[in-house]
Amino acid sequence: MTQITHWINGSLDSKKPERTGDIYNPATGKVTGTVAFANAATVDSAVSAATAAFVEWRHSSLTKRTQVLFAFRELVQQNKEKIAALITAEHGKVLSDAAGEVTRGLEVVEFACGIPHLLKGGFSEEVSTGVDVYSIRQALGPVAIISPFNFPAMVPMWFFPVAIACGNTVVVKPSEKDPSAAMFMAKLWKEAGLPDGVFNVVHGDKEVVDALLVHPGIKSISFVGSTPIARYVYETGTKAGKRVQALGGAKNHMIVLPDADLELAADAAINAGFGSAGERCMAISAIVAVEPIGNALVARIKSRMANIVTGDGTKGSDMGPLVTAVHRDKVASYIEAGAKEGASVVVDGRDLKVDGDGFFLGPTLLDNVSPKMSVYTDEIFGPVLSILRVNTYDEALNLVNSHQYGNGTAIFTNDGGAARRFQNEVEVGMVGINVPIPVPMAYYSFGGWKNSLFGDSHAHGTEGVHFFTRGKVVTSRWLDPSHGGINLGFPQND
Repeated sequence: MTQITHWINGSLDSKKPERTGDIYNPATGKVTGTVAFANAATVDSAVSAATAAFVEWRHSSLTKRTQVLFAFRELVQQNKEKIAALITAEHGKVLSDAAGEVTRGLEVVEFACGIPHLLKGGFSEEVSTGVDVYSIRQALGPVAIISPFNFPAMVPMWFFPVAIACGNTVVVKPSEKDPSAAMFMAKLWKEAGLPDGVFNVVHGDKEVVDALLVHPGIKSISFVGSTPIARYVYETGTKAGKRVQALGGAKNHMIVLPDADLELAADAAINAGFGSAGERCMAISAIVAVEPIGNALVARIKSRMANIVTGDGTKGSDMGPLVTAVHRDKVASYIEAGAKEGASVVVDGRDLKVDGDGFFLGPTLLDNVSPKMSVYTDEIFGPVLSILRVNTYDEALNLVNSHQYGNGTAIFTNDGGAARRFQNEVEVGMVGINVPIPVPMAYYSFGGWKNSLFGDSHAHGTEGVHFFTRGKVVTSRWLDPSHGGINLGFPQND
């Protein structure tokens, strides 16, 4: 049985916790360990360590920071398989998905290695006689990252490499369902030479989140999770005077126009709908088929679904279990609700037969879904793909723009004009053209619109650098020569 505790000021916390939570292997349904739950005092200890470390880290040279980041990058690369195994053991996703998650996180680390260029300010000479103006960006202080269960390595890495590179110190609160990846990376940071207290990890539930949201020592909050919690985090954090970026839920549409390559579209639907068992905020969950291609597209998707192997993520499966039994049952309830509301159940994942007590649900395909059904209005966060049928491009666009979520979307077409019009008209933060999961590269920024984002800044990229720094503008005048204080005739006031 693994016993996981907090990482504070460069070492494991030795205090006996008042509360703990169970860690499961979703593929077996068995408890494999426990994780300590922090209280307000533990959070205060972590923030105090981060505050003390900030005094020196903020003044560390850009050369020093990049050296540590490069070393951390190499250590993560060397230990990618170990991190992936930890993710699979606690989340359930297959090893290839877990390794891909680490790779995408590494891209942000690599982006942050270029921080000397990213922190360069501007300079304007002689804005007035003998007066120069220049801008600089400075670190905020201790910042908090509250990350979800579905990407226990990648999502924290959306934030902490940029935060640390900018001179901030960090307190990470990973999901209590799969906390080991964050702990492993904490040890890698120490090995890379990061000073104690710059990177801290506290575990727990709502009590820890609330403590971070109101702690006066925390300067910003970065959050990824469901929309109701994202709204709560944003409102509570900003009320406490903090800078907040809270990424919420999604209902990602994939529009398939009549001229699209249906083989490509069907392959994309499988990968985007059922990868990581649909437990990702960029999963495609609603396919909008513009007639007359509905029947042909459904047939192609159904035939491919028959080849998906669902099982233990360590044993060559294509799709693993869901993260908990409770979540699996909730996802299954949406299939039942869709059938009752009139959707056609083309493939029913509840029919899946597996050995053992793992939290499995097979890939599911629902056809003839209407906009008022709960399988369409709600974020299901599981391997359930819904097909909606419309007659025109305008109807398809209106479905996307009318939905409360605006995280990601995709269009499949061979018409460049239609694609260009779609990217201009769609009210969504991330758009794919013949690409089903349009996750931006690290040097662009990740984030949605509408109820998929609370706050003004997206994750990583230029927006991430700006989120973790404050701008300052300096207006200066120097007498010439300064060492003698001699006025050579420049006017004193303009």
